[in-house]
Amino acid sequence: MSILVKPETKVLIQGITGGFGGTHAKLSLDYGTKVVAGVTPGKGGQTFESQVPIFDTVEDALTETGATVSAIFVPPPFAGDAIMESVDAGIELIVAITEGIPVADMMRVRSMMEGTNCRLIGPNCPGVVTPGTGPESSGGCRIGISPGYIHKKGSVGVVSRSGTLTYEAVWQTTQLGLGQSTCVGIGGDPINGTSHLDVLKLFNDDPETESIIMIGEIGGTAEEEAAEWAKDHCDKPIAAFIAGATAPPGRRMGHAGAIISGGKGTANAKKTALKEAGIAVAETPSEMGTTLASIL
Repeated sequence: MSILVKPETKVLIQGITGGFGGTHAKLSLDYGTKVVAGVTPGKGGQTFESQVPIFDTVEDALTETGATVSAIFVPPPFAGDAIMESVDAGIELIVAITEGIPVADMMRVRSMMEGTNCRLIGPNCPGVVTPGTGPESSGGCRIGISPGYIHKKGSVGVVSRSGTLTYEAVWQTTQLGLGQSTCVGIGGDPINGTSHLDVLKLFNDDPETESIIMIGEIGGTAEEEAAEWAKDHCDKPIAAFIAGATAPPGRRMGHAGAIISGGKGTANAKKTALKEAGIAVAETPSEMGTTLASIL
């Protein structure tokens, strides 16, 4: 069943004619993703890879193709407007890959999204993958920049703030033969659309997801909030890892959201909260898969 996206999900890509967007659009097509439209203002009527029609607006693409998901590969100064265009058009799920979107723009995005049925993943995220059943799990739905070949159809739900650690958790569970139901990179920006808690709830309700790997970072309290909810509501085994334990005090590290303030958001505080909720915590990134396997 998976969450958020399925093999039959119809995807449009905003920024499909750019170098970065075009490269990953091609990789998604090769994976078997149903990329049904691209959007680049002023290039409507053209095609991508001789098979994907390009439209000037998201509204036109939605009307003609019935796409339900939009991937954002638009440069930072214009990405906020691109997200709001998809919200206005009625897209159900927006996956914003773009890094470096101004915080003020994301504040406007969040304000616009209030009261809508639209969900945002990211920004500054690797995207979402639901593996298929073909060779190297092709035939699924790959939205974003995750390498498709490392995925394997299976039962582990992966949610992570870190792109690189998402890939590491995916590869480890693939090597262990567990595979993944859906992998969600939520991004590390301070203003994003979907939290660990949001994804945990979706995995908990998904019969195809039998266990979960949750990857967090120093900064904020999102992981603690997810742990508190999981303690009383999640009936599936969870393994976790918190990145940034060795970060020097007072130094800003990695993602824009990895900021410790007021004594909150430290790695130790997060690990303590996770353990108190009954979540198994891996001490190093290389142990995420085996930590999960040990509690199954």
